[in-house]
Amino acid sequence: MSRDALLRVEDLQAGYGPSQVLFGVGFKLRRGEIGSLLGRNGMGKTTTIRALLGLTPARGGTVSLLGRRVERLRADQIARMGVALVPEGRQIFPNLTVRENLQAFARNHTRVAKPWTVDAVMTLFPVLAARAGHMGNQLSGGEQQMLAIGRALMTNPLLLILDEATEGLAPLIRAEVWRCLSALRAQGQTILIVDKYVERLIPLADHHTILERGRVAWQGTSAALAADHGVWHRYLGV
Repeated sequence: MSRDALLRVEDLQAGYGPSQVLFGVGFKLRRGEIGSLLGRNGMGKTTTIRALLGLTPARGGTVSLLGRRVERLRADQIARMGVALVPEGRQIFPNLTVRENLQAFARNHTRVAKPWTVDAVMTLFPVLAARAGHMGNQLSGGEQQMLAIGRALMTNPLLLILDEATEGLAPLIRAEVWRCLSALRAQGQTILIVDKYVERLIPLADHHTILERGRVAWQGTSAALAADHGVWHRYLGV
C-alpha cells in the first residue's frame, strides 16, 4: 500500500467574522495512518476539521488531498473526493430506521473495489444488526454513535474524520468504538480523530498534533507522547 501523503495541511488559517482562530496549523496523514488532533476545549480542533471539510473557509494556507488543493472547494466537492465526517452530536436521521440511515449514505465516489455494505457495517457493529428496524430516535447515545460511524463508512471514504469520537459515551460503549477503530486501522482506513482519551489514542494512532490557541504546540509519535507526560499536563489538562 502506498504511504504517500493522503492529507497535507500547511500554514492553515481560519476564523469566524473578525475573529481568527487558526494561526498556521500544519500536519499530514499518509495512507493507512491514524492521526489525532488534541488540545483543551476552544483551542481550534473543530475549526480545523471544519476548514478541512470546506465548512469554514480557509483564510490562508493550503489543504491538499492526494496532492490536489481543496481549501477553496465547496464541502460537497470535498466529500465527493472521499472525505467523511462523524460529527460531534452524531446528527443521525431520527425518523429513519438504522438500515435506512445506512442506505441513505451509500456512495462509492472513490470507486473502491470492495465497497461497504449495510451487512458489512452490521458485522462491524453487531448491536446495529439487532436494532436494524429501530428508528434513529429510539437508539441510545452509544448506538447512535455506532450508526454515525457506520453511516460515514457507507460513503467509502479515503479519509474518515471523527470529531469527539467517544464524547459522553459509557465506558463499555467507548471500548466498542475503540475496537471498531482498531479494526478499521487493520483494514488500512486513514483516520483523523479528535478525542480526549489520550491513553486510548496512544496505542491506536501513529502520530498526534496538539493545538494551543489555534497554533501547533506539539507534534510527535505515540511513543514520544507516551514518554512525555509533561506534554499531557501542559497542553491537555490531565
